[in-house]
Amino acid sequence: MSIPLRPVASLCLLAGCLHSGTSELERAPASPPVLAAQRSGTTALLQAVSAPSARVAWVSGHRGTYAVTTDGGASWRAAVVPEGDSLQFRDVYAVDERTAWLLAAGDGDRSRIYHTTNGGQTWTLQFRNTDPRAFYDCLDFWDARRGLAFSDAVDGRFGILTTSDGGRTWARVPDEALPAARAGEGAFAASGTCVITGTGGRAWISTGNAPPESRILYTADYGRSWSVFLTPLSAGEAAGAATLTFRDTLHGVALGGPLGRPTERGDRTAVTGDGGRTWTLGGRPAMAGAVYGSAYLPRTPALVAVGPGGMDWSADDARSWSRLDTLAYWSVGFARTGRAGWAVGPNGRITKLVIE
Repeated sequence: MSIPLRPVASLCLLAGCLHSGTSELERAPASPPVLAAQRSGTTALLQAVSAPSARVAWVSGHRGTYAVTTDGGASWRAAVVPEGDSLQFRDVYAVDERTAWLLAAGDGDRSRIYHTTNGGQTWTLQFRNTDPRAFYDCLDFWDARRGLAFSDAVDGRFGILTTSDGGRTWARVPDEALPAARAGEGAFAASGTCVITGTGGRAWISTGNAPPESRILYTADYGRSWSVFLTPLSAGEAAGAATLTFRDTLHGVALGGPLGRPTERGDRTAVTGDGGRTWTLGGRPAMAGAVYGSAYLPRTPALVAVGPGGMDWSADDARSWSRLDTLAYWSVGFARTGRAGWAVGPNGRITKLVIE
């Protein structure tokens, strides 16, 4: 679903960061990341991040904008998808410096999926939504062929698309394979992290906007069948779990809050140790307002959370948080390989997170 835009305000967490069972956990870094502002080449609001490596990263945002770096952020090439300058690219998934997908979020046919295999020189429109009441929020891929995209519920049914051919065709998951939706239930197109894939066909989707609590949709068979689990995070109109991050197939964090209360603090974090079946409250973030995006530093218990209220750091699986920055951000993500990440936000903001 759409989220309120503010004049100050998604790495999609990727399958390469997730392993069967528990991962070989490394210690959290001795100190938080060092932040370095970078020149994006755009003033558009940026909302999503996908980094195949510490040198290659893609970001996407409003006004049909995307940007890519192939040198670790020393330089960025920003551009607009042809005839897409009115679209809001709220999610991106990249395989490498040449191959990427963009998800445009919006009502009706403004929800679209574009694909490039030549670094953005040309784009192919792979999917254009024809349901005027559907609103696609996020997408993610298990690999270069298999992926999924999620829409808010229409008439009590979620919309989930899957592909097994790199997006050449997208098929809707049958209603009978999905749990029923609550009235108004959907995800938040805030950071591109409301859908997360894992190994072995696993994927998780966070929802909100429907009381009393946020829920997690889960598949273990590449989207063919789905279960639903409850979290302790409150849900209501424009409130709920906006972002998910997992460090392996068992340990994950859901974060969110009420999007329209930028000065309010409270319980914004839920943690799981059993793959999302059960959740308990985690530590309260240092920032005020809702959390829009989150990302684990791969193979460690350390993670970053971002929102219009700033950027926070946890070294202990979200049990405690400290402030990293007071600037507004909408999404954050770490590279699948190497110890680097990026956070993005309003006015073309890109900040690199350097792990020392």
